[in-house]
Amino acid sequence: MAAFLAAANPLQSLVSFAPFILIFVVFYLFMIRPGQQRQKSWQQMLTSLKAGDKVTTNGGLRGIVIAVRDDSVQLRVPPDNLRLEVVKSAIATVSTAEGETK
Repeated sequence: MAAFLAAANPLQSLVSFAPFILIFVVFYLFMIRPGQQRQKSWQQMLTSLKAGDKVTTNGGLRGIVIAVRDDSVQLRVPPDNLRLEVVKSAIATVSTAEGETK
């Protein structure tokens, strides 16, 4: 009888950890992985910025890209055609044509 209990013990410990493993897998699939994919697509959007793109910043400014530098972007903001320099990380969305957003 003691040999049976010793053999069942590793299986029992695995079964007791199964809910924790399941919770981690679900957390990864629904929280971590989508965030990583969103971050990757945002980085690709920032690297593909070019002059003439219409952008919206996190602060709500909308403008047209005039120049792209390593870590910043110059925008022309209507109605007075102000020139603003904004860091790339502040850009939320990019649209190259009317109604098309990246």
